[in-house]
Amino acid sequence: MASLSRQLAQWVVGLRYQDLPAEVVDRAKGLTLHGLASVLLGSLTPGGQQAVKLITEDETGVRNGATIMVDGARVTKGGAAFANAEMAMAGGKWDTFRMLTHPGTSILPGAFVAAESTGVSGRDFITGLAAGYEVLERLAADFIPTVMSRGFHAGVVFGTFGPAIAAAKMMRLTEDQVNATIALCASLAAGNLEGARSGGRALREGGSVRNAMLAVALARQGHVGGETVLEGDAGFYHAYAGSNTGRLTYSFVGDTHTSFSKITSGLGTDWLFLETLYRIYSTAGYNIAHIDVTAQLCEEHGITYKDVDRIEAVVNWLETQYPSPAFPSRREDLESKPGNTAYYTAYGVVKRGYPLLKAQVDPAGAGDPPEVLDLMKRVKLIPSHAMTLFGPRITIFTKDGKSYTKQSTGREFIWDFDTEARRIREVIPGLPIPAAQFEDIIATCRDLDRQDRADRLIGLTLKKA
Repeated sequence: MASLSRQLAQWVVGLRYQDLPAEVVDRAKGLTLHGLASVLLGSLTPGGQQAVKLITEDETGVRNGATIMVDGARVTKGGAAFANAEMAMAGGKWDTFRMLTHPGTSILPGAFVAAESTGVSGRDFITGLAAGYEVLERLAADFIPTVMSRGFHAGVVFGTFGPAIAAAKMMRLTEDQVNATIALCASLAAGNLEGARSGGRALREGGSVRNAMLAVALARQGHVGGETVLEGDAGFYHAYAGSNTGRLTYSFVGDTHTSFSKITSGLGTDWLFLETLYRIYSTAGYNIAHIDVTAQLCEEHGITYKDVDRIEAVVNWLETQYPSPAFPSRREDLESKPGNTAYYTAYGVVKRGYPLLKAQVDPAGAGDPPEVLDLMKRVKLIPSHAMTLFGPRITIFTKDGKSYTKQSTGREFIWDFDTEARRIREVIPGLPIPAAQFEDIIATCRDLDRQDRADRLIGLTLKKA
């Protein structure tokens, strides 16, 4: 049987826009809009500005490079990808796949570098994006908790593969070159948990996408990466998951073994990409359902803050020990303080939602309603091995002795483009560009499959003189 990387490479090279289901095209458009909103917001943050300053001081004036969004500086392709990814991370409007990966924060910056350098159409951009997401998520899916338990950050480790595949597809690399790209990504993957645990600031997907651009460049020049670099005895999974036989330390569903055949089974038919959620609020992804599901429960039964005695939330156990039970730095089931799950659950009751710009305008939480700070102390999280990710079961006990329960599906934040466009507009007051310009971005993303050049979106992020 062909190696894993070879099977993936064959699928990527053969994928056509016409092969994409309508919902895949729609999700690609929506995630592009979501990611661009995050870049715009992140350009105003200290972290985003630091990244732009770092790259522009070293690289401005490159002749054949790529553009840093919002700023407009022309730098190396790797530099632009890094700066744009760092702004996307700083903006907080990420996507989320299975809790601990945020594919768009690396895939979109890499995809836009490729789109700009090749002048691809919107359809080719969407196809490359879909390929990048699908490969990243299939490689990561069952292995995320195990990789985290070994001290690596799964989002960063797997974040190298997605942008490399997206770029390789848009650059029309051959099967051998795509195979080499995947193998080189295995050598360039990185990301460690200890820095952030010991007072540092983790190097996240910005590093991943910069390495991804290197992998693509090397493969394009003919560098051969190897054939069994993923599943081989000394390969990627042996190194990062501790086993090349599918043995798992932790999993989201309790299994302790998976099969590598799942990575390529149903390629092009069963789209894991469609599991990608919109992390609309700037908080850990496992908190977002607590806001909306609790708010919906209150709306359905006319429950107000004054009615509530206490709240219980049954959740997937891995959501209570972030980032890994092996190295928990945040125990959600033991604490009640601003920024944890109980806090967001209380917000859902008191405010029927959570402001999309709160992280930008009130990062210290000085404007938190006192009702939220009171109610969060009466929220209890109950870890469960049977609950789906991002799918809490919320029960509100009222002071009159009654109780009301709502079970989340885990899919509340999987929606179509029109819903994304409606919800993301709440960030407009915090953007560095006029509202009309952001509306142009929305319209261009909606019609992305009819655009002659996908990189028109880059120009729409630039601040006007």
